[in-house]
Amino acid sequence: MGTPSPQAVLVLAVVLVGLWAPCGWCGQPNFIVILADDVGWGDLGANWAETKETPHLDQLAAEGTRFVDFHSAASTCSPSRASLLTGRLGVRNGVTHNFAITSVGGLPLNETTLAEVLQEAGYSTGAIGKWHLGHHGRHHPNSRGFDYYFGIPYSHDMGCTDTPGYNLPPCPPCPRHSTAARVARKDCYTEVALPLFENVTIVQQPVALGSLATRYAEEAARFIQRASESGRPFFLYLALAHMHVPLWDPQPAPSSGRGIYGASLSEMDALVGRIKQVADSHGKGNTLLWFTGDNGPWAQKCELAGRLGPFVGAWQRQRGGSSAKQTTWEGGHRVPAVVYWPGHVPAKRTSRALLSTLDIFPTLVALAGVALPPNRRFDGLDVSSVLFGWSDEGHKVLLHPNSGAAGKVGEIEALRLAQYKAFYTTGGAMACDGSTGPAEQHQPPLVFNLDRDIQEQEPWDVASREYQAVLPVISRAYAQALEDIAADNVSVADYSKDPAVIPCCNAQHVACRCHGAHAATLDFHAERRTTQLCL
Repeated sequence: MGTPSPQAVLVLAVVLVGLWAPCGWCGQPNFIVILADDVGWGDLGANWAETKETPHLDQLAAEGTRFVDFHSAASTCSPSRASLLTGRLGVRNGVTHNFAITSVGGLPLNETTLAEVLQEAGYSTGAIGKWHLGHHGRHHPNSRGFDYYFGIPYSHDMGCTDTPGYNLPPCPPCPRHSTAARVARKDCYTEVALPLFENVTIVQQPVALGSLATRYAEEAARFIQRASESGRPFFLYLALAHMHVPLWDPQPAPSSGRGIYGASLSEMDALVGRIKQVADSHGKGNTLLWFTGDNGPWAQKCELAGRLGPFVGAWQRQRGGSSAKQTTWEGGHRVPAVVYWPGHVPAKRTSRALLSTLDIFPTLVALAGVALPPNRRFDGLDVSSVLFGWSDEGHKVLLHPNSGAAGKVGEIEALRLAQYKAFYTTGGAMACDGSTGPAEQHQPPLVFNLDRDIQEQEPWDVASREYQAVLPVISRAYAQALEDIAADNVSVADYSKDPAVIPCCNAQHVACRCHGAHAATLDFHAERRTTQLCL
């Protein structure tokens, strides 16, 4: 008897899911992926009792399944987003560190995005919010599978605004006159204002940060409405500005014991609640909503950073430096995650399956009933069975790349194997007190048992019987992972820079200011633009 073809296996899998999934799912479901920025595992009240600002997210968790061992694919912006949209780690898709406002390239064009797969399958696709995967030429979202785009091309601290909000250190507002004295401050962008795009048109520069959440919610609701009226299934990728700095005062500001961070968290929670309400109003049970984060809190921002919960990386803290964003400690990549799909994903369930944002791509592709792109390997898994509550088995091995701390960016510096966590490099990320901790290579690796030591405080003694028993298994898994990557079709991102590609609505105005009627439109096919056009 011959081996069945991959296409036959896919058809059989789709038929079986259709037979065994709960009643009421007919045709291709809608998908909403909400990605919070720099959110802590402990910023979800359902995860951490001290957090009181997330009643809508807590209700989402109560009506869906909460995943408590869920991880971002990287611990910083661009690599994490690239992995979510490709199902592949940065060592495969080429995105190993963040793109700049002057970046010519972006997510390599030979990589296939989730939006491109679903668009080809008949979905209406929309991206709202932060992109940060390249804004020049064909790297723009409209060229990467999204029918509609509304948002900012990179993090909202990568351009000045008129109301700069709360940051550490604080940044000045955009200059209004060319004769104004410029104040150069470390980590502040003072020359070019932050742009807001609708498709390829800059509709506002600088962005009004205080109204950004409202505008995202309104555009998301409009997209869902239009897609529903068209009769096509939709995929909405909503990448929030929350909880990245600068934070701003919501109007009206909700009361919170956590100051500006708590008020911003409340605003994010209300936004998620509104999106859920809109989705439900167009047919409860037709839409899968997946909420998660791109990485952990940015510790060096002190009181403007989120809660880690119990994942404090105590071993690193004792030596100085951060154990959150940019690092491979749990606080850097363990993020809140909730999946809500009434009638399909069990309510009031907590899953301890080891899952990742890498799994979003293959899972949604499978639920849409289409095949994965060929000629490449994926780090993500189809975890449909975990979502449906049929299984609680996720990854056997999960790889954690360096995301800007010690070591080479993008390289696999830590590995999770069941309850064991191995570190090959530590240190190098800044904490609130300004310390970075010494950069250290570990051969043999540090090994923690997370079942017994969730704070990552005390690695096993290398001479212990437990360490000697597990080290060969870890070493074999690490070697096999590197061999698999080496044998794959690996992409290389273009990280070259050119000031001419900075998004600029009107180069004749200080800080590129423009509003409405003076909007500027990108040219997809331009490989370089003049400094005067700036796009």
